[in-house]
Order: sequence, then structure tokens, then C-alpha cells
Amino acid sequence: MLVLLIIVVLFLSLIIYFFLTYNRFQSLRNAGEATLGQVKVAMKKRLDMIEQLVESVKSYARFERDTFEKITSMRASIGKAGTEELRRIDEESRGILGRLIAVAENYPELKTSETVMVTMNAIKELEEEIARHRYTYNNIIQEFNTRLDIVPSKFVGSSIGLKKMDYLEFRAEELRRPEVSWS
Repeated sequence: MLVLLIIVVLFLSLIIYFFLTYNRFQSLRNAGEATLGQVKVAMKKRLDMIEQLVESVKSYARFERDTFEKITSMRASIGKAGTEELRRIDEESRGILGRLIAVAENYPELKTSETVMVTMNAIKELEEEIARHRYTYNNIIQEFNTRLDIVPSKFVGSSIGLKKMDYLEFRAEELRRPEVSWS
């Protein structure tokens, strides 16, 4: 009778552990997806700010028409973008921002434009927001992936078909915030 009771307690413990681990995996996945969504929103805001900056700069210099098309295209693709596509969008939007700064530096009167100053400060804040969300996302994914690597949660993860999630990684030169100062 005691042996049967021990077997039942062990069996119930395993079931409880399985459900707790399963729920933790789902919580981590949901948190990762929510944070990735925040990265997408912040990147869309950055593109909106760049577009506003283009509008400001456009009155002082002729700027390439495809810049607007690229921004529109990138903004439209953020919603369905995975980590690799977000890397590409981040790299491309940083390039556009760099070209905008170069144009603006050729026109000193832009440096004193209140619209440009406000927009540039907003872009700085968005860069910090993107970095914070990227850090949070990668921490969540690290815990998720670690749980898939360690025993016994590894067995739970593999039994329900979970795979490791991708980190949101950017190349070293992309990790630096673009310089947006006017000094």
C-alpha cells in the first residue's frame, strides 16, 4: 500500500512539474513575442521620425524620392517581420538616417530649426527604447533556450515540440546609436 502511495505521489509530482514547466515555456514565448512587438513598434516610430526629418530636410535640399518609398516599404514590413528581417530594416533605416544627417550638415540653417531639433531628440529617445526592448527580448529568449537545454525541462520542451528561438542580434556597427547631434 505504501509503495502504491509513493508511486501515485511521484506520478502526480511529474504531472505537476510537466504543467508548471509547460506554462513557463508558454509564458516566456508570449513575453518574447510581446517584446518583439515592442521592438517593431519602436522601429516603426523611428521610421516615422525619419520621415518627419526628411520632410524638414526636403525643404532645404532635394532628397531622393526613393527614401520615402523605402521608409514606407520598411514600415509596412515591420508587422510581419521576423528577427532577420528586423535586422535588415534596422540596418537600412540607420543608413537613411546617416544620409539625412549628412544632408542636414550641409545646410547650417537646419541645425537651428525647431522641428529638426525636436525630431532628432525624439529619434535619440527611440534608439534608447529600441536598445532596451532588444535587451529584454534577448534575455527572455536566453531563458527560454536555456530551459530547452537543461534537464529535466529539456524533456518537457522536446515532448511538446519546442525549438530554440532566435535572438535579435545586430552587427557590431549597428549596436552603436547613430550620431544625431548638431554640434
